[in-house]
Amino acid sequence: MGKLDGRVVLVTGAARGQGEQEARLFRQEGAEVVVADVLDEQGEALAKEIGALYVHLDVSREVDWQAAVTAARDAYGRIDGLVNNAGILRFNALLDTPLDEFMRVVQVNQVGCFLGVKAVAPEMTGGGTIVNTASYTALTGMAAVGAYAATKHAILGLTRVAALELAGRRIRVNAMCPGAIDTAMSNPAQLDPAADAEEASKALDGLYRKLVPLGRIGRPEEVARLALFLTSDDSSYITGQPFVIDGGWLAGVAVV
Repeated sequence: MGKLDGRVVLVTGAARGQGEQEARLFRQEGAEVVVADVLDEQGEALAKEIGALYVHLDVSREVDWQAAVTAARDAYGRIDGLVNNAGILRFNALLDTPLDEFMRVVQVNQVGCFLGVKAVAPEMTGGGTIVNTASYTALTGMAAVGAYAATKHAILGLTRVAALELAGRRIRVNAMCPGAIDTAMSNPAQLDPAADAEEASKALDGLYRKLVPLGRIGRPEEVARLALFLTSDDSSYITGQPFVIDGGWLAGVAVV
């Protein structure tokens, strides 16, 4: 038996990276999975491979959320879980950040998470789980990612409020706070067919060896296992909490 047998879970940003690994693991654990993304070709291929439903979903658009919920309900009759994984990152000093860039990050990361909670929670008539993807930067600062960090801080606040308001519906809401993870966001070589992504990953391990106590960058499969924990009954008495998965990066700075 799988940990998610009989459950229906929608994962955003599921065509690649963390979302892809979450979709794969959830399917392996028995869930019916709704793969949601704007990367239609990749998302459809993944859904076909794992036996899932693909829906086009721009998380910043409420109409897309309504269509995704309808498609999931038509296919499976209900939704029991949501992983708000979709997000974007832009590098810029605050004083150099154009307003439209800042607002685009807000729309995808912060508004997308809010719209997901708003659209999916009413479908969870028998209770359910929501996992919001925040970040290491939701709990500390990091230069050059001001817009991203601001939205991730906001997601923690949203998570806590949602946990309080939805507890009466038996919906648990938690947040994951990954550090550096080896996805296209941290490793753009994964998007370049001519690049050696494996060598790039090794180079990132070398970079983070000095920053992270565990001495390497994280893997999307590791984040997926945390998402599974928070979506399954293994976490049945946990709600409203941030879970840091960063190899010890947030623990402090080693001086020797």
